[in-house]
Amino acid sequence: MAGVEPLKALHYDQGKVGALQDVVAPPYDVIDEAQREGLARRSPFNVVELDLPLDPAGGDPYEHAAGLLGAWKGEGALVDDAEPALWALSQDYTAPDGRRLTRNGFLARVRLAEYGEGIRPHERTQPGPKEDRLKLTRATRHNLSPIFSLTPGDAWPAIEPATAGDPWGEVTDAEDTTHRVWRVGDPAIHRAVSAEMAEGELLIADGHHRYETALTYAREIGGDDPDAPHNFVLMALVSLEDPGLTVFATHRLLKDLSTSQQEGIRDAARAGFDLREVSVGELVPGPDDPAGSFGYMDAHHMQPWRLTPKGPALLETALGDFSPSYRRLDAAALEQLFLKDAVGLSAEDIAAKKQLGYTPSAEDAVAELRAGDYDAGFFLRPTPVEQVRAVAAAGETMPPKSTYFFPKLPTGIVFNPLT
Repeated sequence: MAGVEPLKALHYDQGKVGALQDVVAPPYDVIDEAQREGLARRSPFNVVELDLPLDPAGGDPYEHAAGLLGAWKGEGALVDDAEPALWALSQDYTAPDGRRLTRNGFLARVRLAEYGEGIRPHERTQPGPKEDRLKLTRATRHNLSPIFSLTPGDAWPAIEPATAGDPWGEVTDAEDTTHRVWRVGDPAIHRAVSAEMAEGELLIADGHHRYETALTYAREIGGDDPDAPHNFVLMALVSLEDPGLTVFATHRLLKDLSTSQQEGIRDAARAGFDLREVSVGELVPGPDDPAGSFGYMDAHHMQPWRLTPKGPALLETALGDFSPSYRRLDAAALEQLFLKDAVGLSAEDIAAKKQLGYTPSAEDAVAELRAGDYDAGFFLRPTPVEQVRAVAAAGETMPPKSTYFFPKLPTGIVFNPLT
């Protein structure tokens, strides 16, 4: 496994900027224009100004972010740690079934490595987001937001004693998730965590684009020192065995469907699936339904259906070039049989979200169909973590939005200097 180490973080001085609540933000790629404006109004130091930059004078947004970061350091709003630390993170949230759960992990810096050399991806990436993040990294020379990765080992027992006191910071976000953070400076804990993380592979859960950006940036800087800061990346690490680890489903919505595309969906459903009328509350298949089962509803009839493959040969034929684990992925079956074969979308169309929308909420998907914002919706169940791990171990990557790990990680707890 790539080395897991404490970091000399750049972080907010809460005595200067106020509560952490006012300066953190959700991940940049889930923030719309209205949310960005609201976050910026909370505090002149809100991290959205760095991570999703916008120069009010119309200049280069990335250079604007770099200038702000330097100015905030000059004002004392951001301070550099003199000594390395790990940052314990505990997240209390509500699961889809109403249970209140806690996910525990920690922030650290991790030595960069090529895929297959101690770290694996599980989803495909796209060039657009990587170019954006690379420009921001070049300008600011910091990792501004953590990559979320899963570990086979569990370091939390070594870290937990350091969380007995009051947290360094606490945030409750718009989704009622409470994030608590402790700075862990004890070198003995650092050594215990590094030893626990020394074996096995990391699995990237969220942040593939940022990891690949970090690799590109490290290659650009180069040099002979393997311990140079640019050869590391900021990560939040959570054990695969953590009882609070949850994966949500991500449902697919289709818009601007032509008559032939609608007919293609109908024909593919009738040819390969048994169809059963269900209630709206039964749109999401259950864990006992066979692989490749979906809920389906269109905006014209608003009749919910359950689609169940007529036999295993359907997926074996459609996905025969892939591993057995991949062939059991609902998202892979949907992509091949309906998005590509029936609707006629290419891999590039899917990557660009052409005619596509995504949501983790079945209720929101139904509401958008009723409102006429989309023409049809496919409803999926969550992908089990074990299946994500098996597909990654086979060296394959899943279709976009195959997983929705919840809760998301806030941006702005700490930053990782790259110089």
